[in-house]
Amino acid sequence: MHKYLRAIGFSNISKEEFQYICTEIVNDPIDLKTAKDSEGNEFVEISGEFGDFFGITLRGIYRDEDTLEVEYTYPYFYGKTISTTEHVEVEKHAEKESYAGICDEVRIGVTLIFYLQNVVDYLKFKNNHTYHQTSSGVILSALSTEGKVLFPVDKSEQKSKNMKHQEEPDRIRLLTAARDGDEDAIENLTLEDIDTYSLLSRRVLHEDVLTIVNTYFMPYGIESDQYSILGEIMDYRLLRNDYTEERVYQIDLLCNDLSFSLCINEKDLIGEPKVGRRFKGIIWMQGSINYQN
Repeated sequence: MHKYLRAIGFSNISKEEFQYICTEIVNDPIDLKTAKDSEGNEFVEISGEFGDFFGITLRGIYRDEDTLEVEYTYPYFYGKTISTTEHVEVEKHAEKESYAGICDEVRIGVTLIFYLQNVVDYLKFKNNHTYHQTSSGVILSALSTEGKVLFPVDKSEQKSKNMKHQEEPDRIRLLTAARDGDEDAIENLTLEDIDTYSLLSRRVLHEDVLTIVNTYFMPYGIESDQYSILGEIMDYRLLRNDYTEERVYQIDLLCNDLSFSLCINEKDLIGEPKVGRRFKGIIWMQGSINYQN
């Protein structure tokens, strides 16, 4: 079964019980979508909801006489707001009919890769040859099975933090220009990184690194859509899985100026979330491309 099922409140479910749940989703889905897949089959997405914005999706194909053949399942958590409007490329995974979204998000400093949630919408627009022109952003979300809450940085750092926010638009412009091959922008960014490294090298000798680094977003492990993050908590809610009655946190984060929502089981979170505190953990990034009809 999927590792991240516990993130939405299925931490102790057996295989037999999970199979029963999947059967119930097929018999009474909250959402059902179909489209032609890459091989011309009738591809189907069937979802069951077990709490606000989270649940389980089954994907497969219809065989003869409308017999459903489920290929795989995954837990989902839907975000609420558009996180990025950068251009997105979509690539199919090699082993099954699942897809990854890829975009160069200059704010986080790495290529952002996420697990595509609305595959049927993508297939429909792809088949109509209009999908590149009709997307207006990506709604990102994440699941986590391990995380902790940290205190915010010292408020005496607020002045330098405000200065950083004032300088951020200039840095984004430089990063965008460097991505397009501007040599002057590349040189300026290199010099800036050298100065930053020198400053951090001096401070880390007598300060804890988490009092210096307020937020980060880094690839984690060998899975391309998993990340190690440190982000500021902007809002949170404690929700309940309607089936297992386990409690899960929905946490809205700001990480490297990228906004997205996170879902984590209460038992997997160390500490108590509060607005202004920080979340540190490992996440599986998901995303839904906001197609326009």
